[in-house]
Amino acid sequence: MQTLIIGAGPAGLAMAGQLAQRKLPYTVLEASEYIGVSWRNHYDRLHLHTVKAYSALPHFPFPSDYPTYVSRRQVVEYLERYAEHFAIKPLFNQKVTGIQRNSNGSGWQVQTETDLFAADTVVVATGYNRIPNIPDLPGQRDFRGIIWHSHEYRNGAPFRNENTLIVGMGNTGAELALDLLEHGSTPFISVRGPVNIVRRETFGRPTQSTAIFLSKLPNWFYDLMARLSQRLTVGDVSAYGLGKPTHPPSYDTRRGKTPVIDVGTLAQIKAGTITVLPGIERIHAKTVTFTDGRELPFDAIILATGYRPGLSAVLGAYIAATILNDRGFPKELWFSQPNLKGLYFLGFTTPATGVIYNLNKDSGQIAQHMFENNFVSP
Repeated sequence: MQTLIIGAGPAGLAMAGQLAQRKLPYTVLEASEYIGVSWRNHYDRLHLHTVKAYSALPHFPFPSDYPTYVSRRQVVEYLERYAEHFAIKPLFNQKVTGIQRNSNGSGWQVQTETDLFAADTVVVATGYNRIPNIPDLPGQRDFRGIIWHSHEYRNGAPFRNENTLIVGMGNTGAELALDLLEHGSTPFISVRGPVNIVRRETFGRPTQSTAIFLSKLPNWFYDLMARLSQRLTVGDVSAYGLGKPTHPPSYDTRRGKTPVIDVGTLAQIKAGTITVLPGIERIHAKTVTFTDGRELPFDAIILATGYRPGLSAVLGAYIAATILNDRGFPKELWFSQPNLKGLYFLGFTTPATGVIYNLNKDSGQIAQHMFENNFVSP
């Protein structure tokens, strides 16, 4: 039986690795010309925020000489090695435009821009960060400086000696502010609401390791410990414009809101070298007015406003309405409805235990479910 895997990023490769390890047939479709194209295009400074011991793909650890927190370049090298190790050979330039059930009610058809593929099972692994979420802020078209989404950003060199406004403080926005500062820019971050921040390491131990341990315990206890750890290591940062979160970071993570894993930004905010501002009221030709009435000059604006999975157009209205949540992400790894059997989704969650760590678990669960439901044979 044939399995189609859509996407040759970490999620798609993890699924291919699981099937290859079991000597099961599969085909990987990749829209671009490269393996791990998103990682190739991320900003230069990026490192995994999770430790390498818990961030490798299935059945193939990171090289021993890699650092604890692996760099963007090393992640790309690792993905290439992974594909070589399992002889994963994607079909490149195969952008999927539609997925639909066969007319006989069994199996799936996957349409790309050039070809039509048939499969018994389909694993959608197109990535959490596929389509940039670009807001249309009031007055945005009047601005005479540069406006980039974070996916266009590589490093802060073009912004040296400039006032740069970052819109949004997720992990990307927080780290870009640090990168801009290190490249001689004067960074500001516009934050609309409270920001949940955790240290990358707490009490000399990676936060991810603690999260993995606590995730096995009841949620109420996990939340209690997460809140206590945050109070002891981060403290009350409302005086710096970051607000006071209502819930602990573990609680927000379960609802799809990833906390900021601090790699040094908070210290610079406290030192006054990175300024936090409230939400944007209006953008003008050379200035921005904020909701507290301040109007400040800026040379550039970076939109660290995240991404969307963009699955609705590919899945069609009926399937999308059935399986996607209000943020456009699949609610489950697979679904029990007869007309959805054989359709799987991998890589669309952001647990506190780590995205890649979860790919290991979830890809294994999917492979086991395929076998138990006779979608694949040993």
